[in-house]
Order: sequence, then C-alpha cells, then structure tokens
Amino acid sequence: MGELSSVFSAVPTHKPVKKQIQFVEDKQEFSRFPTKAGRRSLSRSISQSSTDSYSSAASCTDSSDDETSPRDKTQTNSKSSTDFCVKNIKQAEFGRREIEIAQQDMSALISLRKRAQSEKPLAGAKIVGCTHITAQTAVLIETLVALGAQCRWTACNIYSTQNEVAAALSELGVAVFAWKGESEDDFWWCIDRCVNTEGWQPNMVSLPLLFDKIDANVHSLRVLSKAGKLCVPAMNVNDSVTKQKFDNLYCCRESILDGLKRTTDVMFGGKQVVVCGYGEVGKGCSAALKALGAIVYITEIDPICALQACMDGFRVVKLNEVIRLVDVIITCTGNKNVVTRDQLDRMKNGSIVCNMGHSNTEIDVASLRTPELTWERVRSQVDHVIWPDGKRVILLAEGRLLNLSCSTVPTFVLSITATTQALALIELYNAPEGRYKQDVYLLPKKMDEYVASLHLATFDAHLTELSDEQAKYLGLNKNGPFKPNYYRYVCTF
Repeated sequence: MGELSSVFSAVPTHKPVKKQIQFVEDKQEFSRFPTKAGRRSLSRSISQSSTDSYSSAASCTDSSDDETSPRDKTQTNSKSSTDFCVKNIKQAEFGRREIEIAQQDMSALISLRKRAQSEKPLAGAKIVGCTHITAQTAVLIETLVALGAQCRWTACNIYSTQNEVAAALSELGVAVFAWKGESEDDFWWCIDRCVNTEGWQPNMVSLPLLFDKIDANVHSLRVLSKAGKLCVPAMNVNDSVTKQKFDNLYCCRESILDGLKRTTDVMFGGKQVVVCGYGEVGKGCSAALKALGAIVYITEIDPICALQACMDGFRVVKLNEVIRLVDVIITCTGNKNVVTRDQLDRMKNGSIVCNMGHSNTEIDVASLRTPELTWERVRSQVDHVIWPDGKRVILLAEGRLLNLSCSTVPTFVLSITATTQALALIELYNAPEGRYKQDVYLLPKKMDEYVASLHLATFDAHLTELSDEQAKYLGLNKNGPFKPNYYRYVCTF
C-alpha cells in the first residue's frame, strides 16, 4: 500500500526436490466564446483531465472500455492462452511501454536480472503473488520470471491496478487476475482463480509489497508464529531499513501531494491538516505539507514519535481537540477506526479525509453507508458524503491507499525495495534445508547497506573508504558493504 508490510514466505520440503512450499470521450467541441454554462463545462472537463493520466491513477483507455465485467469476457493472448482475467488484453502494448519507462529508473533490479538470468536461481520456484499491480511491480515480476520462476498474480487493492500493465503481464505469459475498480466479490474471485488452478502448486508466496507502508501484515504473521500456526518461513522486508527509510518516507513525501492535487485541486497554503501517525509515512506526508505552507498537526500514541514531531516543529494534539477546525485529515497508522463516525459528524463542510496507511481500515467508511447520508461520485476515486443538513465531506479512494489509488509513486524509490525483495526471495529459495524455520525473519542490516550501495551510482555518489587504522578503531570490516553469497548476481556499477 500504502500501501503493505512486505513479506515473502517459503518452506523447503524433501530433497531432491529443490524447494517446496505448502500453505493450507467523448469528443466535445466548444464555441470560441462559450456561454457561462459552457465555461463551467469546459472548466469541469479540464479539471477531470487532471485525474485521467497514464498512471496508476487512471488509464487513458479506461473511459472507453465497455462496462462488461472481465469475468464475463473470454480473452486470449498471442500465445493462445486464456489463463488470465484483465480489463482488456488489447492494452498490452501500451502497458509494455509503461513497464519500459519504469525499467529506466530501476537500474539495480535490471542489473540483477541481466546478471542472474543465465544461472536461473529461482528455477523451479512457483510464486503466487497478491500485490499492487503497477509498472514498478511488473518490473519485479518480470525479473522473477527471468530468474526462472513461474508466477501467478492478483491484486491486493481494488483500485491500484494499472489495467494496461496487467494486460502486458498477461501477454507475457504471467497469469494475472486483476483490474482497476474490482468489486469486493471480484477481489476474492480473482484470488481464488490465481491460487486454485489445476496442475499448479505454489511453493512461494508474495504478500502485499512495495507500497503497503504499515506493519499490520507482519504483525499478523508474528501472531501466527507465536501461536505455532505459521506453517512457512516468512521474510520480513517491511522492517528493513531500505523499506522504512526510503520507500515509506521518501515515496510518501512525494506521492501524498500528487494524490491530493489530482483528486481535489486543493491549495495547501494556510490549510489546517491533521496527520494521524508520525512514523516514516507520517513524517514524509507532514514534511511535504509543511513545505507548501500548510499548518500541520500530528496525532500519536508513541511518546518517542510524538517528541520527534514536536522537535520537527509540529503541534501534537488529540484528534478530538481540532476535529471541528481542520481542512484535511490523513491517516498513516496501520490501525483501525482512527477516524470514527462521531468525528466525521463533527468535521466542517468541505473537509477532506484520506488514508496513506494500511488497507481501508483506518477510516470508518462502513459507518458512512447509512440511509441518512448521500454518496455522490464527483470524480474517479472522489466521493462527496452528504449529511442531511447539506454538509459535505470529501472522501478519497473510499478510504483506501491514496497514492496508489489516485496518483503515481516514484519509481526509483520502489527500485530500492524491489531489489531487496528479489534478493530476499533468492536467499529464501536457495537457503540450505533447515536454515529457516516456520518463523518470521528480519533481513540483515548489511543486506540493506548492500542494496543501498547499488543505487549510489545514480547520483554519482562515492563512498569514503576507511583507513586500516580507522577500521580497527571502530571494529569494522574495511571491505565495505555486505557481499552475500548472491553478490555474483549483481553487476558492479
């Protein structure tokens, strides 16, 4: 997800089998001098176009697609395969261009692919994935395929799929079951079709990755592990330094503004904004909003994060203290019911509510689906919830991840996370039998350092080397960043 702990799971079985995993336009013309009504129409058309881009926010082809559910279509790719379900397989060529653009800013991952594809370190791996399906994710999926894996994929968010990218992956031969705007029933149908197919048994699982920025999924796995119910080893990429410090912080710092601007055209100067949660996601969102002149308040349960917010110049408050004053509320906690119906009732007219945290649990959206409230869809992913007295609250993406549902995310930052994930999969799949038990494992910090070092060349950055005396004084290995046994797979920049 936001935008999703990042976890890879695998479990070895009996040799000599390598590794196994078990898991229970309308075209419109305007007169030269439009009337007042015409000017409004023109303005609305231009405003709408700000949300219709060649991105995860909306495919330019979406509006021209018919309303037939992909489940009711029979589509075939150029290889005569029908083992997929996407919006329109004919969008594959456009999706391929999107993926190629993303590749240009994911140099370390592409380098890994080129270096390792001859050795096929994932040969025999059968990976089923449930993640956001975007151009950046596609680069990771295609890297796994190039390294020998067979992949089947579905979406973890009903709004974040890029239809053209899903089509491009399906054309390549990846069995993808996903499209933008799925219903809840579609969502579970796609997962079932992805996982349950005759003659294909997964032996690795990839859960929400790249964008889900809160550790709720990792927490769930730890609960299972503690109860002795986790039946596979799990690699926790979410808590890696590269994920927390780069994906969560820098990705959100840029994408929060993109999502809000595309959907609402709001001006932030002087606006009063509450950011719920001051973890890495909250830090990124708060910094971006403050830079544009917004007055930012923070809510926090953790005294250390609260103190950080204070020392960064933000006022830490309880949400109820400012609920009647604020213009925007952004949730970044990973918890549930952070914004309740009672608080939504007390917000002022025109307030904006959105989520940058986990799934769609942070805002109590279900409580707004009652007879006395009217929902009005004004743009893609933008709903006005109207109270009986005429008050409107603007709800974005129905409380799901704002940046992936309504905008784009920075490709380079995601390259860092994707490279970490690919190396984690290689490690997990090729590890000697017995190295990993049925538990949740953290990546070594040295792997984070190694992945970070691979991306420094993009900035023409040069690391300072320790002298022998300095290394000895600090008790460090002078040889530099960690070089694991899969170092041979990565080109030196």
